[in-house]
Amino acid sequence: MKAFVLIAMISAMALSSLADPFALMEKFSPHLSTNTPILWKATNQLPKDFWIYRRILPRVFSATVISNAIVMASLETNGIPEPSTNDFYVSEDMGPNYPGAVPVYFGIIPEDAHLYYDAPHPDTNSTDMPDDGILIQRARDCAFQLGVDLALVAAKKPGFIFNSDRDPTKPTNQICGRRVFLSRQLHGITFYDHDDNGWSEGLSFALSSGGKPRSFYLDWPELQRNERRQTASVQQLIALIRAHRIIVLPNDIHEDRFFQRIESLSNAKTFSITNIIPYYLDGKLGETNQNDVPPEYATPIAEIDAIADFGNSNDAVRIFSFILSSDVERALTK
Repeated sequence: MKAFVLIAMISAMALSSLADPFALMEKFSPHLSTNTPILWKATNQLPKDFWIYRRILPRVFSATVISNAIVMASLETNGIPEPSTNDFYVSEDMGPNYPGAVPVYFGIIPEDAHLYYDAPHPDTNSTDMPDDGILIQRARDCAFQLGVDLALVAAKKPGFIFNSDRDPTKPTNQICGRRVFLSRQLHGITFYDHDDNGWSEGLSFALSSGGKPRSFYLDWPELQRNERRQTASVQQLIALIRAHRIIVLPNDIHEDRFFQRIESLSNAKTFSITNIIPYYLDGKLGETNQNDVPPEYATPIAEIDAIADFGNSNDAVRIFSFILSSDVERALTK
C-alpha cells in the first residue's frame, strides 16, 4: 500500500461524494477483539478546544507577490500578470505538432489559493547539494517573497529528490535535488502532511545541485476564525477505535502487506496509546463536497501513536483520527 494512495483516500473521505467515508474507514481500521484492553498511556496534554477556520476563496494574490514569483521563476520576459481571480499559466513551447497535453511549469490558481513553479528542465546532477540550513533558509526567503508571515510556518524534515528511470513512478537511488516543506501552523499546530511531501497548506520548496531553484508550491488561502469546538475525551477516542472509525497509516511507502498488518491487529493482547498529535486539515473528515468545490473549512484532526502487543512481539501503529468531540459523536452514530 503506497502512502500517496492512502492520502488520496483520506482526501476522498473529506472531499469526495463518490464513496461512503465511514465504510472506507472500516477497511482501514483495526478490528480489535472486544477482550483487548485499550490502554491510554499518552502523557501529552491537548488543548481543551480548537478553532475551526473558514477558508476565504478565491485568494487574489497581490501585485507584489505575483511580481516576486515571476522573478524567482525567471519569467520576467513573459510579462507580469495583474492580480485577478482568473487562472494564469505559463506552458512550455512544444511546437504546433506536439501530440499530448502541453506541460505547465508556472501557475496561479486563485480558486485554490495555489501559486507554483516547476523548472521545465530540472537538473539531474547529484553533486553539490545544499545542506539543511541552506535549504531551509532559501525556503524561508521564498516564503517571505510570496507574502507568507514566517511566524506562521514550521519547517518539516528536509528530504531528497531522486531521478526516475523510464517509469517516472520508480525513482532510482541517484539524488537530483533536495526538498523541504514549510507547513502552515495555527497556534503552533501544523497542517497535516504525510511524510512531509507538501500536500497541505504551506510552501513546498526544492533546490537542485549548486542551489539552483527547482520548484516552489504555495498553498495559502486566507483564513478566518469561525467557531471553537470542544476536544474529544479519552473515553470518546477509545470508543472511536472500538467502533472502527479511525485509519491505520502505513509505516513505510513501500509497505506492500499493509492490509495484512491491519488484519493481524485483531490478535493484539493489548493496544496502548502512547502519543497524540493534533494537526489541521483542509476540509472536514467524513463529510463530502460536490463538484470539486474547494473545502470551505480548515478543521483539526489527530495522529495517534500506539503499540499493539501480541505477547511475544509488538507492532508500532500510527492512527489518523477525529479529535473534536462533535466529530467523534457524529462518527459514532453513522
